[in-house]
Amino acid sequence: MQALLKNPTITVIRPQGSLNAANALKFQQDLTKALAQNTNNQLLVDLEQVEALDSAGLMALVSALKFAQDLGRQFSLCSVSPSIRIVFELTQLDQVFEIS
Repeated sequence: MQALLKNPTITVIRPQGSLNAANALKFQQDLTKALAQNTNNQLLVDLEQVEALDSAGLMALVSALKFAQDLGRQFSLCSVSPSIRIVFELTQLDQVFEIS
């Protein structure tokens, strides 16, 4: 479902397809595992290949953001398509997440 790339300071996760109730729990576990196992300062979630995002997928991202904050790590999103960005804007989570 996703690729994990590492460099000395950033871990990049690239989910694909839909982030929804069917796979949100696994996605959240993957994010939590990446944050817990890596000593990198930043986790970057590249949403370029994400076609759909529902409330369960959004909550997986929110949970991972909270966990990252608890660990003192940066958590950001990138390559957010306009159709996915609207979900963040409607929920006002665009003001919570760092989106580049």
